Amino acid sequence: MNILVTGISGRMGQAVKQAVEQCPDTSLAATHDVGQDIAAAFSKADIAIDFSFHGFTPELVATALAQHKPVVIGTTGHTEEERAAITDAAKQIPIVFASNYSVGVNTLFWLTRHAARILNGYDVEIVEMHHHHKLDAPSGTARSLAEIVCDVTGMDYKADVMHGREGIVGARPQKQIGMHSLRGGDVVGDHTVIFATDGERVELAHKASSRMTFAAGAVRAALWLADKPAGLYSMQDVLGFTD
Repeated sequence: MNILVTGISGRMGQAVKQAVEQCPDTSLAATHDVGQDIAAAFSKADIAIDFSFHGFTPELVATALAQHKPVVIGTTGHTEEERAAITDAAKQIPIVFASNYSVGVNTLFWLTRHAARILNGYDVEIVEMHHHHKLDAPSGTARSLAEIVCDVTGMDYKADVMHGREGIVGARPQKQIGMHSLRGGDVVGDHTVIFATDGERVELAHKASSRMTFAAGAVRAALWLADKPAGLYSMQDVLGFTD
């Protein structure tokens, strides 16, 4: 499989490039950075793996549609309009869109879904930490964790997620997910989901020490996507995780 790697000047772009070169089933067809000609770069490849900038996504998926090629998107921080562009494109081409491509993190997603069912009614807090270069907060992974809890418990992300607390905020309402973003140093990515009630607390955590775990997962997703029909897929689909 010939792969285009976008966002090549970034940390994840470099990690994906390395993962493509190390995989015996893939080869690096081209690289791309924002501002360069995406159509020319994509014409050399069978598929694109994107870890660039959320504002680039509409241009990327439009090019994928024009060339009728699949895309693996790992970029986070999308606006609602940018997410809609991905959803619309997936009606005609296969796309894997995930906030995290680590097998371990996707196991955390699976565990969080089941814990939220079992511990329904517990207070939920999510804490994430990343390096000081990260642009968006909360992380896409933390947002996905909150969306999983919302899906299971019937809460609404916009209405029920509290991003930090300050001042005299009063007693914590039960129908709330606390979201806390920490930034510092060279932390690759730490995520913890806390379920708390009177008398006990359950914590589910994942800590990443290398970007290669995400890059290798993205390459795995690209290989999996090769023969799939049009549709919007997640890394949970790639791994075969089911409820």
